[in-house]
Amino acid sequence: MRSHAIGLPKKVRALALKHALSAKAKDGGHHRPARRGGEGRQDQGAAAAFANLGLTNALIIDGAAVDANFAIAARNIPDIDVLPIQGINVYDILRRHTLVLTRAALTALEARFA
Repeated sequence: MRSHAIGLPKKVRALALKHALSAKAKDGGHHRPARRGGEGRQDQGAAAAFANLGLTNALIIDGAAVDANFAIAARNIPDIDVLPIQGINVYDILRRHTLVLTRAALTALEARFA
């Protein structure tokens, strides 16, 4: 079968990502932790740590590689998503109430849009 799908140009996709990030910052749904926490924690400990931070519905963006222990602990918590910087997309940003960017993610985003 032939596909008649039309893809968006790269400039339009980049503009949509910039707009989603700035909209999240304006809403106050943007959170920058001082340091990445949760290494070596179990699911219940990670859930309690997220609850203490007020993160009940959040997207966490990390650098090029997400810590394996942190990703395992966070994947079983409902409404919490963890992505590397390469996986950032407009849909996931707008779907979650809070966006958490680590320092590695911030430097990667600055380099990407500079």
